Amino acid sequence: MIQITLPDGSQRPFEHPVSVQDVAASIGAGLAKATLAGKVDGTLVDASFTIDHDAALEIVTEKSPEALDILRHSTAHLLGQAVQRLFPGAQVTIGPVIDNGFFYDFAYERPFTPDDLVAIEAEMEKIVKEQIPVTRSVKSRDEAITFFRGLGEEYKAQIIEGIPASEELSLYTQGEFTDLCRGPHVSNTGKLRAFKLMKVAGAYWRGDSNNEMLTRIYGTSWLNDKDLKAYLLQLEEAEKRDHRRIGKQLDLFHMQEEAPGMVFWHPKGWAIWQAVEQYVRGVYRSSGYKEVRGPQIMDVSLWKKSGHWDNYQENMFFTESEKRTYALKPMNCPGHIQIFNTHLHSYRDLPIRYGEFGGCHRNEPSGALHGIMRVRAFTQDDGHIFCTPAQIEDEVAAFHAQAMKVYADFGFDDIAMKIALRPEKRIGADEVWDKAEHALRAALSAAGVQWEELPGEGAFYGPKIEYHMKDSIGRAWQVGTMQVDFMMPERLGAEYVDENSQRQHPVMLHRAIVGSMERFIGILIEHHAGLLPPWLAPIQAVVFSITDAQADYVREVTQTLVGQGFRVEADLRNEKVGYKIREHTLQKVPYLIVVGDREKETGAISVRTRGGEDLGSMPVAQFVEKLKAETQR
Repeated sequence: MIQITLPDGSQRPFEHPVSVQDVAASIGAGLAKATLAGKVDGTLVDASFTIDHDAALEIVTEKSPEALDILRHSTAHLLGQAVQRLFPGAQVTIGPVIDNGFFYDFAYERPFTPDDLVAIEAEMEKIVKEQIPVTRSVKSRDEAITFFRGLGEEYKAQIIEGIPASEELSLYTQGEFTDLCRGPHVSNTGKLRAFKLMKVAGAYWRGDSNNEMLTRIYGTSWLNDKDLKAYLLQLEEAEKRDHRRIGKQLDLFHMQEEAPGMVFWHPKGWAIWQAVEQYVRGVYRSSGYKEVRGPQIMDVSLWKKSGHWDNYQENMFFTESEKRTYALKPMNCPGHIQIFNTHLHSYRDLPIRYGEFGGCHRNEPSGALHGIMRVRAFTQDDGHIFCTPAQIEDEVAAFHAQAMKVYADFGFDDIAMKIALRPEKRIGADEVWDKAEHALRAALSAAGVQWEELPGEGAFYGPKIEYHMKDSIGRAWQVGTMQVDFMMPERLGAEYVDENSQRQHPVMLHRAIVGSMERFIGILIEHHAGLLPPWLAPIQAVVFSITDAQADYVREVTQTLVGQGFRVEADLRNEKVGYKIREHTLQKVPYLIVVGDREKETGAISVRTRGGEDLGSMPVAQFVEKLKAETQR
């Protein structure tokens, strides 16, 4: 007798080994039809998996968090089958699930084109209608190599050769198509209903530019047509909001080949930067941080002590002078420890909080660069708190409250917290990691918030809380972090004297609210579609005349507003008012101020918004108060 325990605690007895699908059918026909896979004792398995012992079982349906990944992985195999039907001789290589979809890399005698995607997608639809069963089999490594070489799949055989000989491999077959895969997969192709092929791109075999070029086909897959259409609409909206397009339209910044991954900021773009920086600087001051500044390059000996040499050097830039090797800093933390170490501190001095708008360089792969969102040279609103273990929870809680206010001020009110836990490549003993991870959980718990945990995604020196904010079209962006680090202060000799006159290593909390300034500004541009609120807009108002007769009054009004600290420009060009309004509206200036003879005579201004709302005539002083109220933070 086998006992199957369900999530609600109920048990179902079976006289013989039973599949996940059979258990679902015993509960009800509706559940049997909805079953995609199962979780047996916490492990994901196919619906056909046979349970031969007492076990806990969770039926995976479209409502389960694992459902999308299973559908997307199965749709990748659907793509592979369609390609090989239409293009005999095409070899499949790898086909993983990615955010919002999947891709598959193919080797073929010619690259695939966007026109090919139409035919491939149509073939995928045909295979869905065939409702082909998907079955799993197991082979030894050597058997799998022989099998795939027999199919002419040389790339697949090479992948398998890198797997230990003792490991058994699972293969999934649907009709004439078989691929190596851990699974699980849907039970038949008819369960794949909402998908679309998106684009083709080049990709080197194993990601190495010395290897042959393959064709990568990207696709997206969803639970239903409604979700698919919503995603495609989001992509359409995202294209309109692309910060690169808006940045060019508004003349904010540019990038060029001579400085890959580095930003040339134009005057209006730099005005946005300064608005963000000065706001965050105010947060530093109000939260007890002392602003500091560290060197841009430091001897590699320091980076070896900190652990970056062993764990991060592939992402670093190096230079030499007088037979010494230096590294451009990828992070600001070792420099802040050097500042802390210039004095011997008492426990009464702690916590000590340092903040820096620190310029960093990281050697990101060229293929990963993306406008100002993913760059090689960036500036962080970086801060480090040196504290005692007993102070961790209070400091993390204070940072959390601070971060939530900042995000709200920038227009974000949907924030998710995640705790990234110890990675495989790390420094420090497990008991230290236990303590650090517990501290973060305790702080968020005390703040009364829920969080998700991300195993293996922490920094090499400590776990971290990640802040993911959702933008106006539903995309989530990871921005701020709070990391607990017991390791680096010890490695770099940071100490304080405790209440027993004993020297101790402080805990170091690494924190950033907006993270990379470049990336955050890119997010702001896309979130607001370039329509930045007045306090962030590079030009907050433009004053223009109807005729040349008002030119002196335009200059006077402009100077008054500039004198109040506003970013205001005058437009005295000999153009029609309608033309000026249209042009400055397209430039997304929040307020357009029109001055004619009547305004000049009465000392007033006529104000309209970029949205076309006419606010009427008002004294300049009244507009000053209005703009002050909208720009104060």
